[in-house]
Amino acid sequence: MNELFFVVSKIAWVILSPSNLLVLLMSLATLLLLMNKVNAAKWILLPTMLAGLGLLAYPISDLLMAPLESRMSKPDVYPSSIDGIIVLGGGEELKQSISWHTAEMGNGGDRYIAAAVLVKQYPDAPVIFSGGSGLLQLQDSAKEAYIATTLLTAVGIDEDRLILESQSRNTNENFLFMKSKLPKLHGTYILVTSAFHMPRSVGIARKQHINVIPYPVDYRSNTVALRQWDFNLLEHLQVLEPAWREWIGLTVYYWTGKTSAWLPAE
Repeated sequence: MNELFFVVSKIAWVILSPSNLLVLLMSLATLLLLMNKVNAAKWILLPTMLAGLGLLAYPISDLLMAPLESRMSKPDVYPSSIDGIIVLGGGEELKQSISWHTAEMGNGGDRYIAAAVLVKQYPDAPVIFSGGSGLLQLQDSAKEAYIATTLLTAVGIDEDRLILESQSRNTNENFLFMKSKLPKLHGTYILVTSAFHMPRSVGIARKQHINVIPYPVDYRSNTVALRQWDFNLLEHLQVLEPAWREWIGLTVYYWTGKTSAWLPAE
């Protein structure tokens, strides 16, 4: 069932990705025009054009991203002791790392910096990294653990403190495969992942009875005061893609019983 869920989710995203969807709709409208079905083409072309112009001119994507990122925050008071620091994969660039034989961080690289900060606060806590390849065409590369180890040690974490899980392909599998590696199944763990990804991650952890304290990083949206008409389509799409994907993920995971709530809260 996990295999089917993974494959279907990847195929569905080909159509549901906002960038892909804009191109597919424009292509369909063009095809209809070539077939002299002008009215049908207009019904597709007009809303697609308006959506594209809106995304170009203004950071509409922040309206989707901000509610996710503000849902959970770092704790005001930290516990005196914890059983470990969980870092979810996603901050590394697998293809570039393999291509250039080096460990490359991507947009979620803040996860590694956060781990380095937390190990100073909790010098006895192990760091549990969970993350494999989320790419359909690049499974069993056996590089994920190496990349994670290289990056975590590069930011100052001793290798003997690391507990690695590199078979998981999505967030549900992160916690499912991680459970057997936790020092204490019912212990207390600080969870590090991107802020927009935190609600779903916490919901899955709660569903699997893993006690986590959220430590969100890697914020992507701007406050209302800083949202401007800047005509930067690429930047807006870079925020829209993960935000839209996360809302779909929250919904699907809730429907399939993988998370404790549709939009988990603190």
